[in-house]
Amino acid sequence: MKDPAPVGIGLYGGNGHQIQSLLDERPLARLVAFAGLPRAALTERQRCDPLVREYPDLDGLLQNPQVELVSLCSPRRADQAQDALRCLAAGKHVYAEKPCAMTEEDLDRVIAAATRGPARFHEQAGTAFWQPYRAMRAVMESGVLGDVVQVIAQKSYPYHDGRPQDEAVDGGLIMQAGVHGVRMVEHVALQTIIEVQAFDTVWGNPRSGELRMAATLMARLANGGLAAITANYLNPPGFGRWGNDQLRIYGTRGMLESVDDGTRTRLIVGPEDRGPIAVTEPAVEYLDLYLRALRGLGTMPFSLEEELHPTRVVIRARASAARFRTVTSPAG
Repeated sequence: MKDPAPVGIGLYGGNGHQIQSLLDERPLARLVAFAGLPRAALTERQRCDPLVREYPDLDGLLQNPQVELVSLCSPRRADQAQDALRCLAAGKHVYAEKPCAMTEEDLDRVIAAATRGPARFHEQAGTAFWQPYRAMRAVMESGVLGDVVQVIAQKSYPYHDGRPQDEAVDGGLIMQAGVHGVRMVEHVALQTIIEVQAFDTVWGNPRSGELRMAATLMARLANGGLAAITANYLNPPGFGRWGNDQLRIYGTRGMLESVDDGTRTRLIVGPEDRGPIAVTEPAVEYLDLYLRALRGLGTMPFSLEEELHPTRVVIRARASAARFRTVTSPAG
């Protein structure tokens, strides 16, 4: 059987987790064009490839017939939904940095355009397929914890001066970091959030601006349970890892946890401490699932609405936090 042709990929923007470093060793991927990021950001192989074309803007890139899929890390996240719609209208598939949209209206427009086809859309939504979350998801699918009553998730990153004070640039704390916590609840603990309320604060921001340094989301689950999600830019250098992720899932029969950025797990069922869970399978790169689906070699693990529901939740959470901002600083 003949190997499928690689998907021709165009990169637009470098504001976030652009995927150039993932492409060289993937037979199903071939970089053919880029715009909005410096050539120096490409790998050495990509810089030396005479078939990789550089364009001054997204419109130019979309004219390249070899581009099948556009990876979006738009210069301003607030513009990314419109960029996605332009790509879809041009018949290009889209793989978008999170958050892919910053309003529900824009999110609905993207979903509607992708549903009409023929171009497809996905967000970089693979949190549940990192390890140990992939193994935790398998435990949850087994039903060993019984009914889930409460989920507690944390996403903590360090602060650095490059973090934008304007949320329109990267989406802001709740939407670009807190979304991982929501995915832990929905895609790992397998619980759908039906109601969310949030608080955030600029307290601790070393600069003058609107960068939120910490946020807390409180959520009600479809099964009647509850979730609490925290996100912050307060991970100290002494922790030794870029992120400090925590996830605890409490059910009627036991508890499952991952702490210290996934380095330790524990499963307790009734009186039995089963210790760390087995993490025997490798992590799965969400891009690989997408590329395989585009070539008819597999299907995506979620419907588009399921995949993007965490984004919908953080859009609502951010709006909730804005309503509760009665004091902008301790001295205000």
